[in-house]
Amino acid sequence: MDLRAELLKSIWYAFTALDVEKSGKVSKSQLKVLSHNLYTVLCIPHDPVALEEHFRDDDDGPVSSQGYMPYLNKYILDKVEEGAFVKENFDELCWTLTAKKNYKPDRNGNSVVSHQDAFKLWCLFNFLSEDKYPLIMVPDEVEYLLKKICTAMNVELNSCELDDYLSQEPQGQGGLTVWQFLDMVNSGRFLRGIEQEAISMAVEEVYQEVIEDGFDLRVSRAQGYLWKKGQLRRNWSERWFMLKPSVLSYYMSEERKEKKGSIALDKHCCVEVLPDRDGKRCMFCVKTSSRTYEMSASDTRQRQEWTLAIQTAIRLQAEGKKSLHKDLKQKRREQREQREQRKAAKEEETQRLKQLQEEKERKLQELELLKEAQRQAEILLQEEEQRRRQQHEEMQRTLEIQLREAEQARASMQAEMVLKEAEAERQRKRILELEDMQERLQEALQQEVKARQDEEAVRYAQARLLAEEEEKLKQLMKLKEEQEEYIIKTQREKQVLKQEMENKNKCLEEAQKQLEEVRVNRQRVDQDVMAAQRKLRQASTNVKHWNVQMNRLMHPIGPGDKRTNVSGGVFAGYQPLLSRRDSSLK
Repeated sequence: MDLRAELLKSIWYAFTALDVEKSGKVSKSQLKVLSHNLYTVLCIPHDPVALEEHFRDDDDGPVSSQGYMPYLNKYILDKVEEGAFVKENFDELCWTLTAKKNYKPDRNGNSVVSHQDAFKLWCLFNFLSEDKYPLIMVPDEVEYLLKKICTAMNVELNSCELDDYLSQEPQGQGGLTVWQFLDMVNSGRFLRGIEQEAISMAVEEVYQEVIEDGFDLRVSRAQGYLWKKGQLRRNWSERWFMLKPSVLSYYMSEERKEKKGSIALDKHCCVEVLPDRDGKRCMFCVKTSSRTYEMSASDTRQRQEWTLAIQTAIRLQAEGKKSLHKDLKQKRREQREQREQRKAAKEEETQRLKQLQEEKERKLQELELLKEAQRQAEILLQEEEQRRRQQHEEMQRTLEIQLREAEQARASMQAEMVLKEAEAERQRKRILELEDMQERLQEALQQEVKARQDEEAVRYAQARLLAEEEEKLKQLMKLKEEQEEYIIKTQREKQVLKQEMENKNKCLEEAQKQLEEVRVNRQRVDQDVMAAQRKLRQASTNVKHWNVQMNRLMHPIGPGDKRTNVSGGVFAGYQPLLSRRDSSLK
């Protein structure tokens, strides 16, 4: 547990003490006073500008712990230096704030511990509590702390009675709060018949061991007078020595007003016992990387205590442990977690075995059900086999009947096939006849196409004649607008004639398609041929009709009577021809 975590625990109590309404929020004025006091006890330079900036009066609402933490971390905890302040004064400030609200000793003065001892127990509780909020101490740590206090008084703790008390006491989140712990101690149930002075001394001893130094009594209680040999003058002087976890300091007297020097202890230091000389006995020395300090104790026991205490401090420094009790606390916590894990694993194993037993019973039940189902299945299988045998026999009889019927059907089909072959032969002959007829029709169509081509050549010649006629008319004079419209009408009628010729071609194509359908539809071939012949005769008649019309159109144009005026002379000669052409086109 680092210094920040230790300080946060005490500040948490102070913050919750200021939260009168238990809403999780504290007014800004109270937080200003708390911050100012923290600056003082932690020996941090005051920063009123930052304090006023953070707690600006534009918002008078209370601040939660989450809202206070950024300021606390940035302006207070980040600036704290270990060893630059007295932690006991810091703890007393937080204790004073929280004790006024939460600590309720016996009003009749029958409390087992004094107010000062309650403060030290509060500090011990913070040290041994879990690192989560709200702060609690698990039962194992409660028993450990009570055992240390009882051991300091040479009294044995009644663990059974403690277990009964803890089982009856309502515990939040698996442990006791500090106020429940102090009430338990003040009840006198576990320190029955012991004077308050003895309890106070025991609490002080445990407090000094765990809180002040963090090491066991071999280190924290190593202090007293020793003779020390000087480095320059080489004379012996009596000094008051005090051993701390990382340094051995010596003073002029036990009042510790004048410090004469200190020996820094690290992993490179060692302690050796020296033989008696220079009239001094019980000698030993402390060797550092730069110097050797020679000292003399009053007797062998004192020398052994000093050497053992210094060796313990050097060993803990070499192992990088700043506090033995913190290390022991961590080990106890790990042991508790391992026990919890083993307990959980055991419960899980028990649950798993129970599930396996239930699974086994269920499997046995399923096996019985399967056996019963197997017997039922065998019975059903036998019945099914018998039914299948009967069905097979019945099917065999049915197949024999169907085989006889098939033989009869095959004979009838063979006779029918003979008839079909005769019919097919007749159809083949009919197809040959139709193909011959199609060839003759094809020849007739080719002749008609040739006639149409001749007709088309005549039509082209007529068109040239008309064009020449129009050229002659243009050379004589410009025809009137009515005559031009009449010529345009004549041209449109020619296009109509061409369209009708195309329609006739389409009729011929349809006749050819009908001839092809004759091949497919054998039964109606005669009717289709007759229809095609009728259509062919009709087409020929139409062709002859149009040939007659074209012959009329191709009648030579005779010269007309010449007259003196142009409009009535030359044009009048062409008027009968135009009239005849118009009547023929109609």
